[in-house]
Amino acid sequence: MSTAVARGRAGRLRLRHRLAAAGRASELLDRQRRILAGELDRVGLEAHRTGEEWERSGREARAWLQRAEALDGQRALAAAIPADRAAVAIQYGEAMGVRYPVHTTVTPPGDPVRVGSSALSFAADAHRGALAAAVQHAAISRAVAMLAAELVHTRTRQRAIDNRWIPQLENALRILEMQLDELDREENVRVRWAANVIQRPKGR
Repeated sequence: MSTAVARGRAGRLRLRHRLAAAGRASELLDRQRRILAGELDRVGLEAHRTGEEWERSGREARAWLQRAEALDGQRALAAAIPADRAAVAIQYGEAMGVRYPVHTTVTPPGDPVRVGSSALSFAADAHRGALAAAVQHAAISRAVAMLAAELVHTRTRQRAIDNRWIPQLENALRILEMQLDELDREENVRVRWAANVIQRPKGR
Protein backbone atom coordinates (compact mmCIF):
# COMPACT_ATOMS: atom_id res chain seq x y z
CA MET A 1 0.00 0.00 0.00
CA SER A 2 2.73 2.45 -0.97
CA THR A 3 1.88 6.14 -1.33
CA ALA A 4 5.28 7.16 -2.67
CA VAL A 5 5.41 10.70 -4.06
CA ALA A 6 3.73 10.86 -7.45
CA ARG A 7 4.66 13.49 -10.00
CA GLY A 8 2.98 15.04 -12.97
CA ARG A 9 -0.34 14.29 -14.60
CA ALA A 10 0.60 10.61 -14.98
CA GLY A 11 1.19 10.50 -11.23
CA ARG A 12 -2.22 12.04 -10.64
CA LEU A 13 -3.81 9.34 -12.77
CA ARG A 14 -1.98 6.62 -10.83
CA LEU A 15 -3.12 8.09 -7.52
CA ARG A 16 -6.71 8.18 -8.70
CA HIS A 17 -6.50 4.54 -9.76
CA ARG A 18 -5.02 3.59 -6.38
CA LEU A 19 -7.71 5.54 -4.55
CA ALA A 20 -10.44 3.78 -6.54
CA ALA A 21 -8.82 0.39 -5.85
CA ALA A 22 -8.64 1.21 -2.13
CA GLY A 23 -12.32 2.10 -2.13
CA ARG A 24 -13.24 -1.19 -3.79
CA ALA A 25 -11.06 -3.12 -1.34
CA SER A 26 -12.78 -1.42 1.58
CA GLU A 27 -16.21 -2.28 0.16
CA LEU A 28 -15.23 -5.94 -0.30
CA LEU A 29 -13.83 -6.16 3.21
CA ASP A 30 -16.97 -4.53 4.61
CA ARG A 31 -19.09 -7.14 2.83
CA GLN A 32 -16.83 -9.91 4.14
CA ARG A 33 -17.03 -8.47 7.65
CA ARG A 34 -20.84 -8.40 7.60
CA ILE A 35 -21.09 -11.97 6.29
CA LEU A 36 -18.59 -13.27 8.86
CA ALA A 37 -20.34 -11.42 11.69
CA GLY A 38 -23.68 -12.95 10.70
CA GLU A 39 -22.22 -16.44 10.47
CA LEU A 40 -20.43 -15.98 13.79
CA ASP A 41 -23.72 -15.03 15.45
CA ARG A 42 -25.40 -18.12 14.02
CA VAL A 43 -22.59 -20.48 15.01
CA GLY A 44 -22.39 -18.83 18.43
CA LEU A 45 -26.02 -19.70 19.07
CA GLU A 46 -25.31 -23.27 17.92
CA ALA A 47 -22.36 -23.43 20.33
CA HIS A 48 -24.65 -22.37 23.18
CA ARG A 49 -27.15 -25.07 22.24
CA THR A 50 -24.51 -27.82 21.92
CA GLY A 51 -22.97 -26.73 25.22
CA GLU A 52 -26.29 -27.15 26.98
CA GLU A 53 -26.80 -30.54 25.29
CA TRP A 54 -23.35 -31.66 26.41
CA GLU A 55 -24.03 -30.65 30.02
CA ARG A 56 -27.44 -32.36 29.99
CA SER A 57 -26.12 -35.59 28.49
CA GLY A 58 -23.16 -35.54 30.86
CA ARG A 59 -25.43 -35.31 33.88
CA GLU A 60 -27.55 -38.15 32.53
CA ALA A 61 -24.49 -40.34 31.91
CA ARG A 62 -23.18 -39.63 35.41
CA ALA A 63 -26.52 -40.55 36.98
CA TRP A 64 -26.70 -43.87 35.12
CA LEU A 65 -23.08 -44.62 35.97
CA GLN A 66 -23.83 -44.21 39.66
CA ARG A 67 -26.83 -46.54 39.39
CA ALA A 68 -24.82 -49.14 37.47
CA GLU A 69 -22.00 -48.97 40.01
CA ALA A 70 -24.46 -49.51 42.85
CA LEU A 71 -26.09 -52.50 41.13
CA ASP A 72 -23.18 -54.17 39.35
CA GLY A 73 -20.03 -53.03 41.14
CA GLN A 74 -16.63 -51.89 39.89
CA ARG A 75 -15.73 -55.21 38.24
CA ALA A 76 -18.74 -55.13 35.96
CA LEU A 77 -17.99 -51.52 35.04
CA ALA A 78 -14.37 -52.40 34.22
CA ALA A 79 -15.50 -55.35 32.10
CA ALA A 80 -17.82 -53.08 30.13
CA ILE A 81 -15.01 -50.73 29.05
CA PRO A 82 -14.47 -51.21 25.29
CA ALA A 83 -11.01 -52.13 24.06
CA ASP A 84 -11.15 -49.91 20.97
CA ARG A 85 -11.53 -46.17 20.58
CA ALA A 86 -14.44 -44.28 19.11
CA ALA A 87 -14.08 -42.96 15.56
CA VAL A 88 -14.98 -39.36 14.69
CA ALA A 89 -15.88 -37.98 11.26
CA ILE A 90 -16.04 -34.20 10.76
CA GLN A 91 -17.97 -32.30 8.11
CA TYR A 92 -16.85 -28.78 7.20
CA GLY A 93 -18.58 -25.64 6.04
CA GLU A 94 -17.13 -22.47 4.53
CA ALA A 95 -17.82 -18.76 4.74
CA MET A 96 -15.74 -16.14 2.91
CA GLY A 97 -12.79 -18.52 2.55
CA VAL A 98 -12.89 -19.75 6.16
CA ARG A 99 -13.28 -23.53 6.40
CA TYR A 100 -14.61 -24.64 9.77
CA PRO A 101 -16.27 -27.74 11.33
CA VAL A 102 -20.06 -27.80 11.31
CA HIS A 103 -21.08 -31.38 12.09
CA THR A 104 -19.54 -34.51 13.61
CA THR A 105 -20.41 -38.17 13.55
CA VAL A 106 -19.16 -40.43 16.33
CA THR A 107 -18.93 -44.18 15.79
CA PRO A 108 -18.70 -45.84 19.23
CA PRO A 109 -16.28 -48.73 19.75
CA GLY A 110 -17.22 -52.36 20.12
CA ASP A 111 -20.58 -53.97 20.75
CA PRO A 112 -23.17 -52.74 23.25
CA VAL A 113 -22.81 -53.98 26.80
CA ARG A 114 -24.37 -57.49 27.09
CA VAL A 115 -23.59 -58.30 30.72
CA GLY A 116 -24.75 -56.81 34.00
CA SER A 117 -27.96 -55.08 34.88
CA SER A 118 -30.10 -52.91 32.62
CA ALA A 119 -28.62 -49.89 34.42
CA LEU A 120 -25.20 -50.80 33.01
CA SER A 121 -26.61 -50.94 29.50
CA PHE A 122 -28.36 -47.60 29.98
CA ALA A 123 -25.15 -46.14 31.38
CA ALA A 124 -23.22 -47.25 28.28
CA ASP A 125 -25.82 -45.72 25.99
CA ALA A 126 -25.83 -42.50 27.99
CA HIS A 127 -22.05 -42.23 27.79
CA ARG A 128 -22.17 -42.75 24.03
CA GLY A 129 -24.65 -39.90 23.80
CA ALA A 130 -22.52 -37.70 26.04
CA LEU A 131 -19.45 -38.43 23.91
CA ALA A 132 -21.28 -37.47 20.72
CA ALA A 133 -22.53 -34.26 22.35
CA ALA A 134 -19.05 -33.40 23.62
CA VAL A 135 -17.45 -33.91 20.21
CA GLN A 136 -20.11 -31.81 18.48
CA HIS A 137 -19.72 -29.01 21.00
CA ALA A 138 -15.93 -29.10 20.62
CA ALA A 139 -16.28 -28.81 16.84
CA ILE A 140 -18.71 -25.90 17.01
CA SER A 141 -16.56 -24.17 19.62
CA ARG A 142 -13.62 -24.49 17.24
CA ALA A 143 -15.76 -22.99 14.46
CA VAL A 144 -16.58 -20.02 16.69
CA ALA A 145 -12.89 -19.44 17.40
CA MET A 146 -11.94 -19.64 13.71
CA LEU A 147 -14.69 -17.28 12.56
CA ALA A 148 -13.94 -14.83 15.36
CA ALA A 149 -10.25 -14.76 14.44
CA GLU A 150 -11.01 -14.15 10.76
CA LEU A 151 -13.49 -11.42 11.67
CA VAL A 152 -10.83 -9.63 13.75
CA HIS A 153 -8.37 -9.95 10.86
CA THR A 154 -10.92 -8.56 8.39
CA ARG A 155 -11.77 -5.62 10.64
CA THR A 156 -8.07 -4.84 11.08
CA ARG A 157 -7.48 -4.81 7.34
CA GLN A 158 -10.53 -2.64 6.71
CA ARG A 159 -9.47 -0.13 9.36
CA ALA A 160 -5.98 0.00 7.85
CA ILE A 161 -7.46 0.88 4.46
CA ASP A 162 -10.11 3.32 5.74
CA ASN A 163 -7.99 5.06 8.38
CA ARG A 164 -4.51 4.98 6.88
CA TRP A 165 -4.26 4.03 3.21
CA ILE A 166 -7.21 6.05 1.81
CA PRO A 167 -6.37 9.24 3.81
CA GLN A 168 -2.72 9.00 2.69
CA LEU A 169 -3.76 8.63 -0.94
CA GLU A 170 -6.26 11.48 -0.66
CA ASN A 171 -3.63 13.71 0.91
CA ALA A 172 -1.04 12.82 -1.75
CA LEU A 173 -3.59 13.52 -4.49
CA ARG A 174 -4.56 16.85 -2.93
CA ILE A 175 -0.92 17.95 -2.75
CA LEU A 176 -0.29 16.89 -6.32
CA GLU A 177 -3.42 18.70 -7.53
CA MET A 178 -2.17 21.89 -5.85
CA GLN A 179 1.24 21.47 -7.48
CA LEU A 180 -0.30 20.90 -10.90
CA ASP A 181 -2.58 23.93 -10.47
CA GLU A 182 0.44 26.04 -9.60
CA LEU A 183 2.31 24.75 -12.65
CA ASP A 184 -0.71 25.55 -14.82
CA ARG A 185 -0.83 29.11 -13.48
CA GLU A 186 2.90 29.59 -14.10
CA GLU A 187 2.54 28.21 -17.60
CA ASN A 188 -0.36 30.57 -18.33
CA VAL A 189 1.73 33.51 -17.13
CA ARG A 190 4.61 32.49 -19.41
CA VAL A 191 2.28 32.03 -22.37
CA ARG A 192 0.73 35.48 -21.87
CA TRP A 193 4.15 37.06 -21.46
CA ALA A 194 5.42 35.37 -24.62
CA ALA A 195 2.32 36.49 -26.54
CA ASN A 196 2.83 40.10 -25.44
CA VAL A 197 6.47 40.01 -26.52
CA ILE A 198 5.54 38.65 -29.96
CA GLN A 199 2.75 41.23 -30.47
CA ARG A 200 4.89 44.24 -29.32
CA PRO A 201 6.02 46.36 -32.34
CA LYS A 202 9.72 46.31 -33.12
CA GLY A 203 11.79 49.30 -32.19
CA ARG A 204 9.79 50.17 -29.11
